[in-house]
Parts: sequence; C-alpha cells; structure tokens
Amino acid sequence: MFDRRHLLVASAALPLLAVRAHAAPRAFTPAAFQAAQAAGRPILVEVSAPWCPTCRAQKPILSDLTASERFRGFVVLTVDFDSQKDVLRQLRVQMQSTLIVFRGTEEKGRSTGDTNRASIETLLAKAI
Repeated sequence: MFDRRHLLVASAALPLLAVRAHAAPRAFTPAAFQAAQAAGRPILVEVSAPWCPTCRAQKPILSDLTASERFRGFVVLTVDFDSQKDVLRQLRVQMQSTLIVFRGTEEKGRSTGDTNRASIETLLAKAI
C-alpha cells in the first residue's frame, strides 16, 4: 500500500523515466515495420553489422538523437546486414551503415557511412 512518502518518491522519479523513454532500437520485422508505417510514425531503419566500425560510430549518435525531445517519437528498427538479406533486398540496401528514414509509408531519405552528427540529425528531421 502506498503512503504519502511513496507517492512523493514515485512522482519525483517520473521525469527521470520520461528522459529514458525514447525510441529504443528493436530488431526489424515486417510486422513492426508495417505497424509503424500504418500508424504514420517516423521510422529510422538502421542497417548495421557487429564488425562494422562505422556502424559502431553511428550507434551513440543515434542513441543520443533518438533520446532527444525532437526525435523521441521515432520507431527505430535495426537490420542485421549479415543475416537479414531479404530485408536488404526489400529496402534496396547494398552496404552496412545505411540509415533510412520513413514517415509512414514514404521514404524521406537515406545515407550510408555517415558518422557526422549534424548530417544524421538533418536526415532524421526529414521524417518529422
């Protein structure tokens, strides 16, 4: 049972939870992609490989940007370059470190090999 002290502690923690509540990346599945498209959500598709140094450089930039208020509403879907070849064909992707943004069903932009925070931010902004 909650008393007043528990309520105060819980309400003080809510802003901290809101800061953490951002677009956590999840594995690309056709169902997740279609659901985000149907909802008209901004979508970031991140094509990466664990051995890719460019992909590793992109990850903290993407994490930081999608945690920001401006991009918090994004659905972030990750595609494994080595194992999801069917998705690569579907999205017409030829290289790892490819970022694609959609607004609903419409592709708004893409880049490959970009590790510049400002240009990645500009790419994400195309989908909002």
